[in-house]
Amino acid sequence: MSDMEMEKQGYSGFERLMFFMTPILFTIVLLGALYILFNTETRNQMLEIGNSIPYLKDVLPDPKTADGKANDDQLKSANMSRKIDELQAQLQEKEAELAQTNQTKATQEQELKSMQDQIDSLKSSNEEKAADDAAYQAKIQELASMYSKITPSKAAPILQSMTMDEMVLVLDSMRPDDRVRILEKMNPQTAADATMALKDTVTAKDRQIAALQAELKKAKPTETKQPSSQLSSNQLSATFAAMDAKSAGELLIKMADISPSKVIRILNTVDDKTRSGILAEMSGINQTITAQLMSKLMAGS
Repeated sequence: MSDMEMEKQGYSGFERLMFFMTPILFTIVLLGALYILFNTETRNQMLEIGNSIPYLKDVLPDPKTADGKANDDQLKSANMSRKIDELQAQLQEKEAELAQTNQTKATQEQELKSMQDQIDSLKSSNEEKAADDAAYQAKIQELASMYSKITPSKAAPILQSMTMDEMVLVLDSMRPDDRVRILEKMNPQTAADATMALKDTVTAKDRQIAALQAELKKAKPTETKQPSSQLSSNQLSATFAAMDAKSAGELLIKMADISPSKVIRILNTVDDKTRSGILAEMSGINQTITAQLMSKLMAGS
């Protein structure tokens, strides 16, 4: 007992204080650690402080929220990055679609331009063709008017020297009264054939084509046989010799637009004096056509 009392008496005041304070300090430190561990805000603050220290931030985790997720700034940043990536992908897709649309549009515009050029070309061709047809029809009408002014007895033999299609083309352009007077002076068979051809419903264009085809067929060497309804050379010569040179010249100039070969044949049938007078009148009307006919006449003589 005396030893124990002496040992107790041997403790200093500091040792006694530490004896009582050690459990208290341990308890405070433990409570502080538990508070930091379970208090999210305090723990994040401590982790942020630790992450600001070099080398220590490599071993410390990032601050976390109470539910284990990243904080709001990190979530916003992650969502923003993901949204930007999605928008960039959509933008690239739209740009690709726009490029494809522009390519398709350019192709369609090129096709449209090509089609428009074709339409313009067809319109131009049709207009030129219509102008040519109108000019040809005007020539036929003018020739028919010329024959109407000639006495029927003189006009009938000239018309009979043409092919049937050519004769019908001219007669069809005449007034009915003039046509009747000329038909009365024709050969009965020729007049009948012409009347039958006139009664058929045929467009003027078809008659023109038929007349041109007949002229081409007649120009072939193997088909030079003249129909019996045509006038002989002597008849043609007598007919034009009896006509006034001016009227004959005007008539032959008009006939040259339809059948130059017929004009040359007629000029070949008349005598030199009659031919000279007719050519003089023709030259006064149209020197170019007269020169062309004269060159063909000289080549065929």
